[in-house]
Amino acid sequence: MSPAPEYASSEVILSSLYRHVGLEGSSERTVPQRGRELDREVQRSRDRSRKPDDAALDADTFHLLLHSILESPKLPNQSSKRFVQVTPLVPQAAVFSGSARLSSNSWPAGALVRRMVWLGSPNDAAAAATWTALFEGLSVSEEDDVFARFLQQEMSSWCPESSWAEFEVTERGTLDPADRSGLQYPAGRFVRDLSAIIAAKDAMTRRQWTSLLEAIVRIAAVAHVTWLCDVHARTWNCIRSSLDGGGPVGETETRTAMFPQRFQFLSYGDRALPGIKDRASAFLQARLGMNAALWTLQEAGISCQPLSSAQSVAATCESLRCLSAGQISAIKELLDEVSERETRTLLCKKGIGSNIMEFARHVLGQRQAANPILRGYDQGYALRKRGTSNASPWVVGLGPVSVLALVHCALAGTSGPRSVRRLSQHLAGYGAIVDHRDIATNDLGHQLRMLGLVLDSPDAESGMLLVPPFEITQDFAG
Repeated sequence: MSPAPEYASSEVILSSLYRHVGLEGSSERTVPQRGRELDREVQRSRDRSRKPDDAALDADTFHLLLHSILESPKLPNQSSKRFVQVTPLVPQAAVFSGSARLSSNSWPAGALVRRMVWLGSPNDAAAAATWTALFEGLSVSEEDDVFARFLQQEMSSWCPESSWAEFEVTERGTLDPADRSGLQYPAGRFVRDLSAIIAAKDAMTRRQWTSLLEAIVRIAAVAHVTWLCDVHARTWNCIRSSLDGGGPVGETETRTAMFPQRFQFLSYGDRALPGIKDRASAFLQARLGMNAALWTLQEAGISCQPLSSAQSVAATCESLRCLSAGQISAIKELLDEVSERETRTLLCKKGIGSNIMEFARHVLGQRQAANPILRGYDQGYALRKRGTSNASPWVVGLGPVSVLALVHCALAGTSGPRSVRRLSQHLAGYGAIVDHRDIATNDLGHQLRMLGLVLDSPDAESGMLLVPPFEITQDFAG
């Protein structure tokens, strides 16, 4: 799982994505310092009644723009901290805002999205084409609205350290083509949806479009991380079985055992975090077991490949079945010892598991704003609080922007009417399960009606037909 996820919000991921796609001279490490420097520079300009030569706004107005109009809500535990945090509406905003931490060691959340694009594409050439299309979509061009063009120019005047240009990407696909064939997984669904979102850009304002992009990225990123946890756990089951003389034999049988045919980790209306925690814990246990097995093979002088494909896992299982009873007993004793010593880590109370939980909670969950005025700021969430108490559980429930984005993606590339079953099937591609027969009466059905995204039809399943939210003039190649 690379990069290893930690705390992030949807806007942190989008800001980091800007930096990984095309902000030359900007990185996660430089963002907090540049934010502080910009704040000090604006304050000095206010005191001296000056502004940059090519800026249109004076210092007082630009300060108001950063700290009021474009302000992104701080979390309750950040209410007393002073730092610049703005909506990542244009690329230049990511130069000084949107790092996961206020220190210089933030994790590169945008690299996770890049890895998803390469993992979910049929080949490296297709991934590079999608990445270029994303760069062009994130760019501010003459087709963008006036406010977006003005913001990009104004922020470049006040914070000119970085330029916007597409990077050369050295990423390579990590999923074996034989394993990818016929496999349904979140990264593959995300790449197709990303193309649909990019195609919709001209149908709305930039703020609306970036909100749709955020909504798709956040559910896809968490689904991807959870799917990886699931694949690790299933791989460990193969290896553990081989230690007892069983396990899959051959590449085909191993592939079936490794990759879930029907991935599911969210159930609409139910509590979400316990299921994610179980998978994160299983991932940690799997990493522990696989490392112990590989170390034992290495000490026995048996060469082994990285466990990155069904073929390599099948070969490893075959090698493990050849170990002596004493070597296998040593692996199991080591696992028992480490598991007992690292119980808190394996229960996701600290370390990697805790980071995965924090990532999932903050990326999927509706933003909890310190300022009550900004309480409704986040509308692209996939989890919401069931109640107003801090102890209220997080349940699966889509925000209005998420519903718009998912309906658009579900209908992209189709012709003719589609029932809400199409949306249910699309959500299943991300591991989110909702029975299409329940949509008419649950919260999702209410959202669809409020947004005008369904027509009641007695001939349709559940009596509801989906309505495309946007008119797309360009061809969609999904």
